[in-house]
Amino acid sequence: MVRIGIGVDVHPFQNVPGHLRLGGIAIPFEKTLAGHSDADVVLHAVIDAVLGALAEGDIGGHFPDNDATYRGADSGDLCRRVWGIARERGYRLGNVDVVILAERPRIAPHVPAMRGRLAELLEADISQVSIKATTTEKMGFIGREEGLGAQAVVLLLPR
Repeated sequence: MVRIGIGVDVHPFQNVPGHLRLGGIAIPFEKTLAGHSDADVVLHAVIDAVLGALAEGDIGGHFPDNDATYRGADSGDLCRRVWGIARERGYRLGNVDVVILAERPRIAPHVPAMRGRLAELLEADISQVSIKATTTEKMGFIGREEGLGAQAVVLLLPR
């Protein structure tokens, strides 16, 4: 059976210089994202989309933010674990489509590296991975540069 899932994640910025983790890569920026794990909104949205397609709940149910085990966790590791569930159930990736919502930093230069990393995590060809970005035209918390977000849609196909 073909399965489709959608995921959404948002995190606020914190005024700590360093790197944003987006799509499994580090992007230099004057702020970082606040979260229990590494706050990678791209991978969190993809994880939720995969879990949704499997009717397996959400990221918080699998990796609760009140569990110290996941404090500062690498979202790539979490994504690998969730992808393992999909693989064990007999699925492969049809495709994944991600939209990053951000005023800054500029996302386009980092898209190829993010696509490559996500393809690796989902055991797929890069041609099955789409990542793009848009702004919110200065509206809302993203427009005020208080944080950023991502949405993902995943198509799972039987192996």
